[in-house]
Amino acid sequence: QVQLVESGGRLVQAGGSLRLSCAASGLTFSSYFMGWFRQAPGKERQFVGYISWGGYTYYADSVKGRFTISRDNAKNTVYLQMNSLKPEDTAVYYCAADRRAGNVHSEYAYWGQGTQVTVSS
Repeated sequence: QVQLVESGGRLVQAGGSLRLSCAASGLTFSSYFMGWFRQAPGKERQFVGYISWGGYTYYADSVKGRFTISRDNAKNTVYLQMNSLKPEDTAVYYCAADRRAGNVHSEYAYWGQGTQVTVSS
C-alpha cells in the first residue's frame, strides 16, 4: 500500500521561508517522479513542480526561482523548499508520485493528504 505523508505546513509571514517534506512508503521511491501541487480554497489544484528519480526538476512559472524541490532517495523523502513566500502561495500543498513526469494532477497515481501553508501579509 502506497502512502505519501506531507508535513511542515504552517503559518508564515510574507517574505519568509518554509520547507515541506513528503515521506513515501510502499513504493520503489527511486523509480518515481515526485510532484508537488497546491490547492487554494475555491480553486483548482495547481501544479508546482516535479523532480525525476535522477534529480531533474521542473517548475511552474509562478514559483520558479523561489521554490526548490529536492529528494533523498535513501530516506524515501521529497522536499519543497519555499522562499520569498507571498500571500498568494497560501494553499494546501500535496505531494504526488508517478512513474512518469507530468504537470497535470490527473497524471499522478498516488497522493498525500496535504499540508496547509498560510502566508500572512
